[in-house]
Amino acid sequence: MQKSDFVATVFDGHSNPAKVTVALTMALNALQQGHNATVILMVEAVELGCPNAADDMDIGAPFRPVKDLWADFLAGGGKIAVCGACMQHNGFSAEQMDSRYAIINAPQVVEMLMSAQGSLQIT
Repeated sequence: MQKSDFVATVFDGHSNPAKVTVALTMALNALQQGHNATVILMVEAVELGCPNAADDMDIGAPFRPVKDLWADFLAGGGKIAVCGACMQHNGFSAEQMDSRYAIINAPQVVEMLMSAQGSLQIT
């Protein structure tokens, strides 16, 4: 996976939609400021790697629904990565993940974070 200027790691999925919303809002803003950006789904957030998994997440104003943030992020060139070990640990397979997303391992996570100009860890 290519390096990113901005990397956001997300650890929660449906259990905490506010964290998902904030991470995507910041990652989208990084894109809009001309940076390339990646969101890494880790721990429980790997559930969001399944197609349309976040379509029902909306914490309300002033934030936009996750479905819209996600669509704009991807349309703007943003990348989504899924932690492969977290995916397996949570009972998911690569075939269940959206084919647009990269499945990455621990060394790749570390490399992305170490080479990013900025990062946001939503734990």
